[in-house]
Amino acid sequence: MKITTLWVGKGRVKWADAGAIEYTRRLPSHLGYTETQIKPVAFQGSEVEVRNAEAEKILGQLKSGDRLIALDERGDAPDSHGFAALIDQAAQLGTRRLAFAIGGPYGHGEAVRDRAWKTIRLSRMVLNHSMARMVLSEQLYRASTLLWGGQYHH
Repeated sequence: MKITTLWVGKGRVKWADAGAIEYTRRLPSHLGYTETQIKPVAFQGSEVEVRNAEAEKILGQLKSGDRLIALDERGDAPDSHGFAALIDQAAQLGTRRLAFAIGGPYGHGEAVRDRAWKTIRLSRMVLNHSMARMVLSEQLYRASTLLWGGQYHH
């Protein structure tokens, strides 16, 4: 199973970008981890229009057989073991690629939440996309050590 992150943002927070890169660099090579940065849609008076346009961009990156996990403040809040269990469950179901979607400043469009296999949140607090990307990257690395061995998780 491969893993990818689709994230809407400009990537201008250097320390968060560096953190995300560091943790994803540590992921096992068999995951074939990739990221796709999606340019945010300019606000022109309607948050719904922005969310919907960004949802189209996110969904346009998905392939047949992908399982989508949307990161959304309304989602379930797994702990680290539960997050690892989601990844393991996707693998056991024969998932070719597990895609995590991080929305832009206005969140996800309804189409992303409808398409999602699971919807989770990384915190009870709202995180901006740069922080969410870094936290997701760290949790992916932590999950990999829980599932496939390693000394990181204590």
